[in-house]
Amino acid sequence: MGTVVLLPIGVDDTALDRCLGALDAGTPAGTAIWLADDGQAGPRAQAVIEHWLAHTPLQAEYTRRARAIGEVAHLDEMLRACEGTDVVVLAPDAVPAPGWLQQLDACCARDASIGSATPWCNAGETAAWPRLGEINPMPEHLDAIAQACAALPSLHPELPSAVTHAVLLRANARRKAGGLDMHSYASWSAALIDLSLRMAGLGWRNALCENAFVARAGESQAQEGDMEALGTRWPAWQPRLAGFLMGDPLRATRDTLQQLHQQAIMPRSQGDLFAAPAAPDPE
Repeated sequence: MGTVVLLPIGVDDTALDRCLGALDAGTPAGTAIWLADDGQAGPRAQAVIEHWLAHTPLQAEYTRRARAIGEVAHLDEMLRACEGTDVVVLAPDAVPAPGWLQQLDACCARDASIGSATPWCNAGETAAWPRLGEINPMPEHLDAIAQACAALPSLHPELPSAVTHAVLLRANARRKAGGLDMHSYASWSAALIDLSLRMAGLGWRNALCENAFVARAGESQAQEGDMEALGTRWPAWQPRLAGFLMGDPLRATRDTLQQLHQQAIMPRSQGDLFAAPAAPDPE
């Protein structure tokens, strides 16, 4: 079985609609995707999901709990149901660029030490582009940024932890590190960071997949107490994160991506300059 995409449903139906449309446009037909609703989706979001399920080329399933159990416990339930399978956890407001999943799969296939792979994102903190640590505008042309990312050398540098706009989790690393800690964290984004740090403690790498891009309107918001809990359990993580943001080891890669992106969008911006001249009228 191939990689399964896990999409925990949120409350923003407009963002969900945009996410599902991007998944259809940029993900191979037949890809397994699980939309799991912890009793969060309202009537309009449920209508969006029902319409999408009827038309998507993806192999999609939708489940809805009658009573919410909390977002960390709910995602942990999803991960346990997919034991033995590589999964991508995708934020419900994410907008994947074309080829995103194939590039994440290829990233993990190249390097057996990778436990988690995170793509670029305009709002991705350590994986942010074009400016590190900022919420940049979403790219207008996802196909152009996908083309630019695909042209980068596949080096897969290490990040301080996974970033949770989209993250591929290797099945074997997940099994050895255990499930999510639903008792210490209120947000699944913080719980995923904790899981990635446990993977790193066991020798796996949390890598950037520089060949993939997943856009997003904003960053994940941790619940109250989550950052303190991460800092207490992993005292070296926040200093390492701060050092990464200040030292900016990915600057040269981001600059190269910027150049490749400009080349990819140039035909769009110059358009008619490359059109063939009109044939002269016959005399």
